[in-house]
Amino acid sequence: MNTKGTLYLIPTTLGVEAEISESLPSHIEKIINEIDDYIVENEKSARHFLKKMGIKKSLNDISLYVLNTQTTPEIFSSYLNAIESGKNMGIISEAGCPCIADPGAVMVKLAHQKKIKVVPLTGPSSILLALMASGFNGQNFTFHGYLPKEKNDRVRKIKELEKNIFQKQQTQIFIETPYRNQHLLEDILASCASNTLLCVACDITLPSEMIITQRIAEWQKKLPDIHKRPTIFLLYN
Repeated sequence: MNTKGTLYLIPTTLGVEAEISESLPSHIEKIINEIDDYIVENEKSARHFLKKMGIKKSLNDISLYVLNTQTTPEIFSSYLNAIESGKNMGIISEAGCPCIADPGAVMVKLAHQKKIKVVPLTGPSSILLALMASGFNGQNFTFHGYLPKEKNDRVRKIKELEKNIFQKQQTQIFIETPYRNQHLLEDILASCASNTLLCVACDITLPSEMIITQRIAEWQKKLPDIHKRPTIFLLYN
């Protein structure tokens, strides 16, 4: 009877400009050199990361299984076959930690159903780093992911989140597709009370990093340019 392998959750840097040595522990290099099969969002960026991380084997000798929003259950249900046969596998995130605002969570759920050992590796999470640097409540917080695309629905959601910070004393965390960041920021400033606190955390761990917490009234005096910059938004009182 074959012993099942292990599923490693392999974090990446939060941007191509981030230094590996400043973001990821060195033992990840050892682990990737013991794995031949990876579940990834994008083959090109995964290969670039493995090369940058110091993989010693030829990239032609590894197998990559693509998992994104277009991958159907019929396809990804077979992705763990290598583990079933005794091999270790890795999930590589596009940025930061796998399975946090990331499709890899579906594979981890499947791994648990199959009684496969799951090992999360240490790496940067833009969500937690933003919360750490915000000065907001780190004991009671909620991450909402993306807010609604339609403007009226988005504004209603922002007002709902603002109520939560006062009623529940709860930090509200959310994100947006980078090219829509500026529109979201404008909606926040137009919808929230002037004394509500907003933290805007951009390009975390990159040379262009910007993390600023101030009240809505202060933000309204001067809007930063966050267009196409990966950003975490946090609200509190």
